[in-house]
Amino acid sequence: MRKMLRVTRIVVAAVAAAGLAGSTVVPAAADTPPDVSTEQARDFGIPPVDQIVHSPNIRQVANLPKQAPLNGKGSTGTDIAFTKGHAIVGNYDGFVVYDVRIPFRPRIVSQVLCPGGQNDVSVSGDLLFLSTDYPRSDSSCNSQAQPGSNPASWEGIKVFDISDLARPKYVAAVETDCGSHTNTMMPGKDGKDVFLYVSSYAPAADLPKCQPPHDKVSIIKVPVKNPAKAALVATPVLFPDGGNLGGQNPDGTRRSATTGCHDLTAFPEKNLMAGACMGDGVLIDVSNPLQPRVIERVQDNVNFAFWHSATFNNEGTKVIFTDELGGGGLATCNAKFGPTRGADGIYDITGSGDQRKLAFRSYYKIPRYQSDTENCVAHNGSLVPVRGRDIMVQSWYQGGVSVWDFTDSANPKEIAFWERGPLSDTEPVGGGTWSAYYYNGYIFSSDMVKGLDVLDLFDWRTLPAKLVRYDEFNAQTQPRYGLF
Repeated sequence: MRKMLRVTRIVVAAVAAAGLAGSTVVPAAADTPPDVSTEQARDFGIPPVDQIVHSPNIRQVANLPKQAPLNGKGSTGTDIAFTKGHAIVGNYDGFVVYDVRIPFRPRIVSQVLCPGGQNDVSVSGDLLFLSTDYPRSDSSCNSQAQPGSNPASWEGIKVFDISDLARPKYVAAVETDCGSHTNTMMPGKDGKDVFLYVSSYAPAADLPKCQPPHDKVSIIKVPVKNPAKAALVATPVLFPDGGNLGGQNPDGTRRSATTGCHDLTAFPEKNLMAGACMGDGVLIDVSNPLQPRVIERVQDNVNFAFWHSATFNNEGTKVIFTDELGGGGLATCNAKFGPTRGADGIYDITGSGDQRKLAFRSYYKIPRYQSDTENCVAHNGSLVPVRGRDIMVQSWYQGGVSVWDFTDSANPKEIAFWERGPLSDTEPVGGGTWSAYYYNGYIFSSDMVKGLDVLDLFDWRTLPAKLVRYDEFNAQTQPRYGLF
């Protein structure tokens, strides 16, 4: 562990987003009512390069492009965490702190140059947690890339003090087997500690610090008042039988074997966690945070290729699992893959206690075909906080942002969408929105290439969400919203 390591900090002047990237096309309301049917949405065709299209009930209010030094060829924008009216966006080369208290005029408060992709982020109070999943020469922000076969390579979690959002300070590092692809923050019951559940996968015989089998998660304990003492405290095995063995689905595409988890989502109020674990979807009891127990496990060996992420509904009675077919780099939103591949799987939670089960109800996929040059698949999203309805906003890479209602688990429907045309109409180019989350009345989208987008959703079904306010929000640590 290296304490108080030097961080290169670049403070960028405020940038008003008065001129939005690309022109905007709003399809006529007669052609696109707020409930966007499959047939109507497909009639739009594929927009030209960088052209914005959207349903009438959503609009872009700001775009803030990435700034140097986090705007290079490899500076891919990633996940988002929120604190004190600020959005902290991960980047393969570090992270960016945006002031979004005025959503139509976001500004960059600070940038931290700290390469180590994919730099997934979560926050708790004055602490920021950053995932490093690329082997580095050491744990510092000045490290160099090096092969994972080198036994001296480092991967894991970095901890920053963000009490001053303009000057984040690096205070600790904790190494974990196979690195940290994502991390999920779980607050301790006494408020003295924070627990991080580290998801990682893909072991190999030639990786000294990532040996198979790797059917576990790593749990880090961070003392809130002394984060420099953060330490690995448990590595529970979730799949003692090895999990899904992988193979081929009926259409010939590869199904991932389970060698760890890609993402875990906590629902602290119910002591539950949902795990998207490559070949398996799991429901986990976390009453004892250091001894998580799998109480239900499901597989879909027909349509799912890679269980990627999970989202509970507000009552904790449903789970949405995403299938990242093609690893986020494939064009799957087309006729070839149809409506059930690279989609969301909607599961109801039935029963109680250790007898709870995950019952499959339906699939959801955006109803607009994308071009074969656009990477498009189900990705990160969050609930739109409306009591009595289950509504989610979600990223689909170059498929854009989709808002959809799954109150009826068997009949999900899209109610709003926003997207750009392809980055290229002649060759595959990776990009699009990585995460889209609802926070304090607006949708914030981290575009891998284009930077931060802010969208305003104005629909009668979601208007109550405008009243819900969070000081802190991590999509993978779901709060339960109340009386709205």
